[in-house]
Amino acid sequence: MEMVKLLVLLVSVLGMTGGVEWCYESQVSCVNNCKGPDEWKDIASACGGQNQSPINIVTKRVINHTLKPLIMHGYQEFFQSIITNNGHTVKVNLSGDAVIEGAGLSEKYKAMEVHFHWGKNGGPGSEHTIDGERYPMEMHIVHIKETYSTVQEAVKDRTGIAVLGFLYQESDSANKKYDSIINALPQISLPGNKTTLGSVNLEMLLPDDPLARYFRYSGSLTTPDCAESVIWTLFESTIPLSHQQLSAFSDLWFVNGTAMIDNFRPVQPLNGRDVFYSGSNTASVSTLLAVSTLIVTIMTL
Repeated sequence: MEMVKLLVLLVSVLGMTGGVEWCYESQVSCVNNCKGPDEWKDIASACGGQNQSPINIVTKRVINHTLKPLIMHGYQEFFQSIITNNGHTVKVNLSGDAVIEGAGLSEKYKAMEVHFHWGKNGGPGSEHTIDGERYPMEMHIVHIKETYSTVQEAVKDRTGIAVLGFLYQESDSANKKYDSIINALPQISLPGNKTTLGSVNLEMLLPDDPLARYFRYSGSLTTPDCAESVIWTLFESTIPLSHQQLSAFSDLWFVNGTAMIDNFRPVQPLNGRDVFYSGSNTASVSTLLAVSTLIVTIMTL
């Protein structure tokens, strides 16, 4: 283990050119020339903007909206890709063949990458929170408008990027659909490591529940340069992973020789932005039960 730390530190030293690096709060006390989330605006001014992400979603304050379910094309198609430890997260490159549309999006968006944010050994680690609750992990599927070729092009457009966010919950049993990703993690423990991901499709990574219920708001990328070019869609249904699967992500390493844990940005001020909720057109089970109880009560009076 000590040898691994030494190797990571060596990579870090060789990779630094004297410039100031951005990092997560979990790294700040261990790294020289490292600016944590509170200082990201000193590296990229947009990080101090008024429409930053992630946010805490207060369910009592969302605006019910008749947004239709998202239409997904190519999410069922199997693909092989490269999975990488880029020094900040686990990233899977996508070809752009999978496309989303509808659900209030004015254009089609193609999928370019998947990455994750997590806590420590399965503890709280999502970027977005709901009513103050931080979930163990969060997945982002990053899409750009079909008219663009790269994320770098798309960030210049205020609505150039559409990110689908998914939250995770700990389950008693392992989620076999995630075997290809979990099995690849030991091969990418060090920054810069990459390997071929086993055959997988995007649909396998999604919740089993219908995706009709989601939150929608305008925000930003959650790492520098924090461009405010993102239409966020955060789904209410969660994805189950076992404690062992969630903890496996904590065995990776940042470039500074510390465990890759708590790689999430703190929630940002809402600053008057509206958060919409798509679920107003379909009642939840709890709502239906409450209505049924009320009807029975009225009938017995």
